[in-house]
Amino acid sequence: MSNLYNEMLEFAKENIAPYTNAVDSEAKFPKESFEAIKNKKLTALLVPKEYGGMGLGIYEHTQTILAFANYCATTALCYMMHNVATNTLATYGSDELKKEILPKIANGEVMLALAYSESGTGTHFYIPEIKVEKDEDSLKMNGRKSFVTSAQYADYYLIDANSVEADGLDNWIVSKDLAGITFEHSAWNGLGMRGNASCPMHLKDVKIDSFYRIGDAGTGLEQIMNSVGPFFIIGLAAVYSGVALNACNTITEYSMSRKYSDDSSLCNIPTVQNHLADIYTKATSAKFFTLSAAKSVIEADPAALANVIAARLNASELAVDVCTKAMKIGGGTAYAKRLTIERLLRDSLAAQVMAPSTDVLTTWLGKAITNQDII
Repeated sequence: MSNLYNEMLEFAKENIAPYTNAVDSEAKFPKESFEAIKNKKLTALLVPKEYGGMGLGIYEHTQTILAFANYCATTALCYMMHNVATNTLATYGSDELKKEILPKIANGEVMLALAYSESGTGTHFYIPEIKVEKDEDSLKMNGRKSFVTSAQYADYYLIDANSVEADGLDNWIVSKDLAGITFEHSAWNGLGMRGNASCPMHLKDVKIDSFYRIGDAGTGLEQIMNSVGPFFIIGLAAVYSGVALNACNTITEYSMSRKYSDDSSLCNIPTVQNHLADIYTKATSAKFFTLSAAKSVIEADPAALANVIAARLNASELAVDVCTKAMKIGGGTAYAKRLTIERLLRDSLAAQVMAPSTDVLTTWLGKAITNQDII
């Protein structure tokens, strides 16, 4: 592992950790952390060097998210989605579109997000109901996106919709400042991931210019499969691996500091030692499986897609297991919310329902390992 992971851990400790409790308790978007992310130009991670970026790839994407999630799953999730949208633009956007937006991303001026989820299609975000229609000489977008992470805080949104010029889907990069775009902020009150501002986005007669379409007409599904999907799924694996590591570190430290009247510690109890061993094994395995899956993409391993999906499923399951067992060790102190384990458990539960859900991913993995198209 390169020094990037450790460097990002230090960054997160200084610029993310101080705000994590408020992000959760107040359901507050981590604006201070993202100001620091922008100031350090970490928005540029996946921007090619010719546009002023760092020119890094999926492995560094995974490392950075994993490090952020060690301190705040919400910040890691929002940052991950920025990277996914940025990578899609950098990979498929026209030269003119890239020249307009990528330097701003690289300089920390703007942040991106995804707007894919819809109530009518649920976890199958690649089957949008939102419509783009021709209106004389212009194009108009109408519809509602149901769960838009970083809603209103991001400057541009990656939106999938039907193509009016070809069969299939188009991906659009849409500014939040366009007339006809509104957000339902009061609609978000999450059990976990409480600061990610994941609320509905309404688009009513929003005029869009074909200049802001990413790639050729009808290539949206290809972009989702080759760019959005892998970076998104491995990103979620990194988020939940980070949650598991956070829980592991937190409960280990607590077990060492919790003293009894005879001056022995909680960690001196054999049963607790067994639980800690299981927690450490699961959290660490989630971390290294996730990093290994990301590396398999770079190495063009034929099993890379299966590895990425399996890493996400593994991290999602282990995060819940680790947090649940950590709550057991923490006992009344944990259940009284005097430890952060309760927050981490709530954050971990989002893994099961976040699109693509674990049920959908399990089907995809079965298809991937038998050489079938997953969609």
